[in-house]
Amino acid sequence: MNHSLYGQFSALHQLRERAPLFLAVLFGVTIYAATCNLLLAEDSVFHVSTYTVTLLGKYLCFALLAMAVDVVWGYCGILSLGHGAFFALGGYAMGMYLMRQIGDRGVYGNPLLPDFMVFLNWQELPWYWHGFDQFWFAMLMVLLVPGVLAFVFGFLAFRSRVAGVYLSIMTQALTYALMLAFFRNEMGFGGNNGLTDFKDILGFDLQADGTRVVLFVITAVVLGLAYCTSQLILSSRFGRVIVGVRDAEARARFVGYRTEMYKVWLFVYSALLAAMAGALYVPQVGIINPGEFSPLNSIEIVVWVAVGGRGTLYGAVIGALLVNYAKTRFTAVLPEVWLFALGALFVCVTVFLPRGLVGLAQRWRPRPAATPEEAA
Repeated sequence: MNHSLYGQFSALHQLRERAPLFLAVLFGVTIYAATCNLLLAEDSVFHVSTYTVTLLGKYLCFALLAMAVDVVWGYCGILSLGHGAFFALGGYAMGMYLMRQIGDRGVYGNPLLPDFMVFLNWQELPWYWHGFDQFWFAMLMVLLVPGVLAFVFGFLAFRSRVAGVYLSIMTQALTYALMLAFFRNEMGFGGNNGLTDFKDILGFDLQADGTRVVLFVITAVVLGLAYCTSQLILSSRFGRVIVGVRDAEARARFVGYRTEMYKVWLFVYSALLAAMAGALYVPQVGIINPGEFSPLNSIEIVVWVAVGGRGTLYGAVIGALLVNYAKTRFTAVLPEVWLFALGALFVCVTVFLPRGLVGLAQRWRPRPAATPEEAA
């Protein structure tokens, strides 16, 4: 067995070993925050405010989004600058369901049309809004619309063997085109204001502390399931082929693998993770607008993954949490310098920490002594 193949198997083995630790930390923090919010009085030093719980829920949504990018970039070498589009599409599908739940409680009191449609003198609900009054249908659309878009885009791009910077530009162009489309009022998605003023989900008040905590816990559970599922996929034969495609696609194609189909299905899976992140993000934040399609947002996701360390899954989660926490602090104290700080962070990581913070930690960690078989 050559050294590169042994290294791949070793990395996958380490990935399986870290899953219990990742899940323990994730659910430990989740249970602590949820318990301290619901059971402790607000004047207690250990009380976790509802604002903090909501902020943590938003961070976990971003962590799931970063993991989606890491799946295709870290393990297959596909640098996507358009995953913000899948995130936003999932968010809009959830937002459409939440808008339908408002009913006659809106500003204009129309039981069928959302307020923005009444304001724009729409006479009837567009056909593509029908069915979104049902939760199951909305969840189906959360997965179906981004999944179909990712499949069509990926099939055409990978079949044509578009790769590298050209593929990155195409993904960025895709999300930019969607942003321009969703900004138009005649599209029927609220224009530049987007969808907001949500009241409840499945009959539960979105402003209630209990609902906020439940959404936070659900986000943590989805993140944990996504981590385990991604680990299983990347540890399987499919995952080993994906790593082979990343390292030597021409060789993998020469020995008989249809590399474009492996890339397409991984791209679709990644898009579904991003869409679920968007669907979980919207009820916790309370708004979805075309700004989520902004190419800058997709570039920022790549920064999260690069900072944490791509090709590790948990590194993407760490990067998303750290960068977004820094963003929260910077934008509150020095909002005018945040973008400069983000750009400098990306440059420094690229130059000095090509493997991110996880790679730095691995470099400092003492290596176990080699066994006689390995030494031989």
